[in-house]
Amino acid sequence: MCRKEFKNRDSEYCSTKCGYLSTSNYRSGKFKYTKEQIISVIEDFNQHHKRAPAKREVLKIVSCATRRFGSWTATIQAAGLAPNRSHDYRMYKRSKTKARDGHLCDSISEAIIDNWLHKNKIFHSRNIRYPNTNHLADWAIGNGKIFIEYFGLAKDSPRYDRSIKEKVILCRKNNIKLISIYPENLYPTNNLNKLLAEFL
Repeated sequence: MCRKEFKNRDSEYCSTKCGYLSTSNYRSGKFKYTKEQIISVIEDFNQHHKRAPAKREVLKIVSCATRRFGSWTATIQAAGLAPNRSHDYRMYKRSKTKARDGHLCDSISEAIIDNWLHKNKIFHSRNIRYPNTNHLADWAIGNGKIFIEYFGLAKDSPRYDRSIKEKVILCRKNNIKLISIYPENLYPTNNLNKLLAEFL
């Protein structure tokens, strides 16, 4: 489509974006949302949450947005915001985010959980070491006898999944209650009130 040279001769197009430019939907101008509507959704989210949305928080516009702007990162940048951590890097790149109580979190998702604990006046400590190991728990509450972990990359990496199993075993051995939180507990609906109801 763009007539640029590229190395992958097994494909007709140099990129997903270029491939989409060749489709009948693009040529006919048929999109579910305009660029302005997409940016409006992102701006509304940012106004309410004070950050850029993750894809799973605005699923209705993601497909159209990535086709119109070329990628989700480009969409966020078009709205004048800084993109969140890219999951293309998985475990190898993290973006520190500060929660409202000043705690540094490894992701937006962790900040959501930390902010929930802070909002509900549940005293919590960050990055608490598991007994006799180098493993760290995301949070400890209840005088350190309850660990809360956000397993955001579960089923994303064998190494990460092994780490989850090790932490579960360590908690059993040391009589520590483990509360596991997964992305489906936060997205598309935040269910922390239900999941952590016993502490309210």
